[in-house]
Amino acid sequence: MRSSRFMKPVQIALFLVLLVASWAGATTQSPSTIDTRYKDPKQTMNTRIKSLIDQMTLKEKIGQMVQIDKPNITPEILKEYSIGSVISAAGSTPREDHKATPEEWVDMVNEYQKGSLSSRLGIPMLYAIDSVHGHNSLYKATIFPHNVGLGATRDPELVMRIGAATAVETRATGIPYAFSPCIAVCRDPRWGRCYESYSEDHKIVEQMTDIIYGLQGKPPVKGVPYVGGKDKVVACAKHFVGDGGTNNGIDENNTLTDYKGLMSIHMPGYYHSIIKGVSTIMVSYSSWNGVKMHSNRNLVTQFLKTTLKFRGFVISDWQGVDRMTYPWGSNYETSLLTAINAGVDMVMVPPNHTEFLRLMTSHVENKLIPISRIDDAVKRILRVKFSMGLFENPLADYSLVNQIGTQSHRELAREAVRKSLVLLKNEKNLLPLPKKTSKILVAGTHANNLGLQCGGWTVDWQGVDNNTLISGTTILNAISTTVDPSTEIVYSQNPDSKTLSKANEYSYAIVVVGEHTYAEQYGDNLNLTIPEPGLSTMKNVCNKMKCVVVLISGRPLVVEPYLAKIDGLVAAWLPGSQGQGVADVLFGDYGFTGKLPRTWFKSVDQLPMNFGDEHYDPLFPYGFGLTTKPLGGN
Repeated sequence: MRSSRFMKPVQIALFLVLLVASWAGATTQSPSTIDTRYKDPKQTMNTRIKSLIDQMTLKEKIGQMVQIDKPNITPEILKEYSIGSVISAAGSTPREDHKATPEEWVDMVNEYQKGSLSSRLGIPMLYAIDSVHGHNSLYKATIFPHNVGLGATRDPELVMRIGAATAVETRATGIPYAFSPCIAVCRDPRWGRCYESYSEDHKIVEQMTDIIYGLQGKPPVKGVPYVGGKDKVVACAKHFVGDGGTNNGIDENNTLTDYKGLMSIHMPGYYHSIIKGVSTIMVSYSSWNGVKMHSNRNLVTQFLKTTLKFRGFVISDWQGVDRMTYPWGSNYETSLLTAINAGVDMVMVPPNHTEFLRLMTSHVENKLIPISRIDDAVKRILRVKFSMGLFENPLADYSLVNQIGTQSHRELAREAVRKSLVLLKNEKNLLPLPKKTSKILVAGTHANNLGLQCGGWTVDWQGVDNNTLISGTTILNAISTTVDPSTEIVYSQNPDSKTLSKANEYSYAIVVVGEHTYAEQYGDNLNLTIPEPGLSTMKNVCNKMKCVVVLISGRPLVVEPYLAKIDGLVAAWLPGSQGQGVADVLFGDYGFTGKLPRTWFKSVDQLPMNFGDEHYDPLFPYGFGLTTKPLGGN
């Protein structure tokens, strides 16, 4: 047969077909050739992970490292890029009016999940939300006290039960991932996130990591990421590490301390969280001695992953990579390279996932990020998804909807409020207050406002200032249902001179005042005074009649100049939706038992000041709290 140096047209066509098929085979496989062992729950975890990752293209691997915000996502994007996670940031709900039903949440999450399941390998995405004191983005959910109040309870078992209630209400809406708990050790109350911290004392924070057991369930083996059932969620310990120690309490700023200080104060909570099986850890915006945490390979990879043997995945904070440079995002390409090589496994990229995917691909192809680093990140993400059974049960149903806002959850929140209240002053044993008397005055901006009572991270990121989107009991309503029916209640936010001129008609006044709602840097505050008109209301009323001040705040505020005129002072923190817990203790159905989780300063000039400091001179020391006995024998 005569050979030819050139292929005939039909041969060329066949060659091109085979070439294209070979290229496609490098990135895709037909369903019949896909190794489906990763879908088999009877296989070992390592077998499932290896089976899946060996079949993934670089594009699919990088897609798993992405978390996108709900407004920027579609089912088609999830399918095309094999996106690993979606987040509903605070206030990002299925409906603009924030009144979405649980069923609407489930339907929305499932719609996105179906997009992920229709991708080549059908890897389910992990939907996340900020359930930081209950499922706080959900209309009419149970809202628990913020962490500073829970720290005052000194009750890890209570916090574990709160974690379980939060998990079931979150999972009931189809969401399996909660960005909780915050285990920051707040060392300066001027920090706008101080209420997210259980205490200035790392020992209290360590104990409160028991909330992880409530959120995830107890792992059968210590230190292994674990989510134990369809009513549990993936938890997230945050923000690694030192976020509560920033200079002057400035959010996202620099924590100045030596290695011993970092390890002895800020790190213990992470060790305890890992032992308890926490599945994810979020990196802090802040720096340690000038080094951004998102770039700190020594702490993220060497210490957290290698020394502490953390086996879950590490996630960035919201645009945490962008914020590594100023102006934000000004050198995103380099920041991304640094963060991934430092050990960040999943990146929140709310506005622009395509830029992330392009840059990541370039970094890998140019061998700036080793493929071993990509594989490590993806294995960690897949381990969490497999451990929670997401491959077996990727779609949610309505079966847990009736667990939202149940009476038992509201009673749990009410119990938490009772135990969180700290009695700071009780002149002549005014408290507990008599239920039966002629006439009482209730005053203050916070007496009849659920939004102010709950604080930030409620309905919306910065909170709300109304009663319309939260289901619960205001402190005024609680007082009304607790006192004897014969007792007359007069309510005025800011009593005028005519009301105050009749002070002798009132047996006593309850003044409920405090901070406005805020979150993160919007709460940074260098003066920590009680905002107006609350301060004037407190001074005017307490100058005229016997008064109990109930302070609603995320931290200690300046009270020393006014203390002499106040007969009773109660730190109620940010109690959440169940104001009845406040009335329970004010009127003696239960006794005061709470202890200060942090030092109460005399003047902001003393700050930062924490227990054990050389020049410790507080108004009320850490651990202080007067007690009363219940009148009803509870």
